[in-house]
Amino acid sequence: MSMRIGYGWDSHAFKPGVPLRIGGLTLEHNEGLAGHSDGDVLLHAITDALLGAVSAGDIGSFFPPGDPRWKDADSAIFLNLALEEIQNAGYSIVNVDTTLVLAVPKIAPIATEMRERLAELMDLDPSVVSIKAKTPEGLNQDHVAQAHAVVLLEKVEDPHNLKSMSAIIESQKQLEDVVENLLSQVHGVQPRSRDVIPTFDTEDIT
Repeated sequence: MSMRIGYGWDSHAFKPGVPLRIGGLTLEHNEGLAGHSDGDVLLHAITDALLGAVSAGDIGSFFPPGDPRWKDADSAIFLNLALEEIQNAGYSIVNVDTTLVLAVPKIAPIATEMRERLAELMDLDPSVVSIKAKTPEGLNQDHVAQAHAVVLLEKVEDPHNLKSMSAIIESQKQLEDVVENLLSQVHGVQPRSRDVIPTFDTEDIT
């Protein structure tokens, strides 16, 4: 069976006055992560790993930092697009391994919750999702959060075993609109038939 490996990395500096979003969760902290979107460094790294595994470019290819549509956008939108890309390529996720590098806040007390959230976003069993946390000791990067992600994909021989990932994420209808619009532009994929809903309206990634 054909296998693919993808690697992703992202980094954001801490910034006061914004919420801290990591791994699809909002964490209690006095600073958030600076970014054009919500700054979720972990979802960005996983997104790049998935896109890289199927040679679909990177997160900036789909969501340019200068595009005002993605200002403060939920990074689950970016992850959902990557999940659709691997589906279109005929692959499914075997496992996801991630490492967060940051001084604060401590990830260990919430690692299980974050792991379950990531598994939920990707419709995976938590047993195939790994989260590790390290401190940037000796790197003089205490005011920065970094994330590394590695994914393993396998080719699905029967396309009927593949399912759309658009129904997995919160605010699913709005996310479907954004993702399908991007897919139609890149691949000419026709939207799936469903109830008519309002278009997802964000203003302005990584």
